[in-house]
Amino acid sequence: MKTIQAYRFALDLTPVQERAVLAHAGAARVAHNWALAWVKAVMDQRAAERTYGVPDDQLTESISWTLASLRKAWNVAKADVAPWWRECSKEAFNTGLDALARALKNWSDSRISKRAGRPVGFPRFKSRRRTTASVRFTTGTIRVESDRMHVVLPRLGRLKLHESARKLARRLDNGTARIMSATVRRDGGRWHVAFCVEVHRADRTPARPGSVVGVDVGIKHLAVLSTGELVDNPRHLVAAQQRMRHLDRALTRKQGPDRRTGRRASHRWQRAANRLGRAHARVANLRRDGLHKLTTRLTREHGTIVVEDLNVTGMLANRRVAKHIADAGFAEIRRHLAYKTGWNGGRLLVADRWYPSSKTCSGCGAAKAKLSLSEREYHCEACGLVMDRDRNAAANLAALAAQFDTAGSGPVAGRGADRKTRPGGLVAVKRQPGTAPAGQTGTVPPQGGTADHVLTRAH
Repeated sequence: MKTIQAYRFALDLTPVQERAVLAHAGAARVAHNWALAWVKAVMDQRAAERTYGVPDDQLTESISWTLASLRKAWNVAKADVAPWWRECSKEAFNTGLDALARALKNWSDSRISKRAGRPVGFPRFKSRRRTTASVRFTTGTIRVESDRMHVVLPRLGRLKLHESARKLARRLDNGTARIMSATVRRDGGRWHVAFCVEVHRADRTPARPGSVVGVDVGIKHLAVLSTGELVDNPRHLVAAQQRMRHLDRALTRKQGPDRRTGRRASHRWQRAANRLGRAHARVANLRRDGLHKLTTRLTREHGTIVVEDLNVTGMLANRRVAKHIADAGFAEIRRHLAYKTGWNGGRLLVADRWYPSSKTCSGCGAAKAKLSLSEREYHCEACGLVMDRDRNAAANLAALAAQFDTAGSGPVAGRGADRKTRPGGLVAVKRQPGTAPAGQTGTVPPQGGTADHVLTRAH
């Protein structure tokens, strides 16, 4: 099985190497801003001509927003715009132009409803101080040295890694991986290199192929499994809150930048800002590490995993729990499970957003009309079952796998769930990543596929 996978390593750059990387990142920013100014000038000119009543066939000629067109225009103008262009790799300028081409396409698709999700705004100019330094290499010499502690990149030369790249080097030596690109980026005060690699992964089978587990995510416990296991929520942000407040107060006492007067930040302010950034990066790294360990363990052990399709954006609107929900990383858990089940030969089933997993009794199937958030134990009035509400929800999610197997494959109805809690069957709907959503029909792929399956209520 071929997959696209990223390998990310921390770098230990010398001052000379750091200046070279910053120069390449600056070159990408210059190319991006020049191309954006050129595109914007043509668009403004055409808009002004329309206000004067100029016919469409006589307007200023429009320009293409593709990467090839932007690169061709840049090659014509780079001698005047950036006389120093020979000091940097061509990939640096290509990085900025490619980012602009993608941003313009996303903005255009969003305007004509070809792109799902929130509306995308028009691209903005990149600032030297506020933009994250980054440069991407797709051609030239990109390799991992034999000592596995150094990498070679075009124009930047031999860079030392902070950790061994043995996992990637083994795959490269065995011929089961091919490096497609390398991106150098500064994140949280540290430089990292991320390799985009095409990997040939061997077919794997979970340790328990017939095992079905329902996963109910929450705040008190990060995940409650239908097996009865409770995964504690480490709450990394809350644990680091006191230190972050101390660093934030120290930052406010320094002389920071002022865009109104043009005042630049002092060196002490910059050092304090770097300390605060490193504290935030540490919290993000701890959260990422915990989520990866949890999702990897689940996908390697269980053959079928059932989760909920949560409205995380709507949940973040609640100011009382928004910080804790963001700290838990609900969306990341589902994203990790989506691709790791494919890697390990399992399947991921996603319950419909309006499926009442918490309101339904896992013993007799009776559903409550209302269940307040303060009720932490589920009391069934029909059969007298008393159970923790999260364990009850996880058990209901695990039971959906049997209904999915009963539905089988073949044409199925689209998502017809509504917000009312009432009894009804469930059917399975195939939803491929990036496809249009509700109301479509499809076929259920065979078990073990990498597609995302959604369980929805049938009317």
